[in-house]
Amino acid sequence: KVEGELQKICDTILGLLDGTLIGKASGGESKVFYQKMKADYYRYLAEFQDGAAKEKAAEIAESAYAEAAAVAEKDLAVTHPIRLGLALNYSVFLYEVQTKPDEACKMARTAFEDAIAELDNVAE
Repeated sequence: KVEGELQKICDTILGLLDGTLIGKASGGESKVFYQKMKADYYRYLAEFQDGAAKEKAAEIAESAYAEAAAVAEKDLAVTHPIRLGLALNYSVFLYEVQTKPDEACKMARTAFEDAIAELDNVAE
């Protein structure tokens, strides 16, 4: 029952993201935010589904995280909260869904170290 409710909620949100929000996003910040959100919801699906449905959700999540990361790298500072949140969530996906702990830790560590290196240059 809970899984059915979660599926319905995720489908509703993903429909809104794919049908409206992602297409209307104009700046780098909003593009990264909505792609990250799409990836997160597919990650949620991949965490409770099995078989082909799990694989498909994981594949779409991976693609959305990668697209968000590419835009973030180009348009957002390494200290930007949305970019840092993306790195955290993408690393959780790699660890939990893809079972790639080394890759997950490397991604999180790199994001953290890059942000720390630029911390003195961040305006309050």
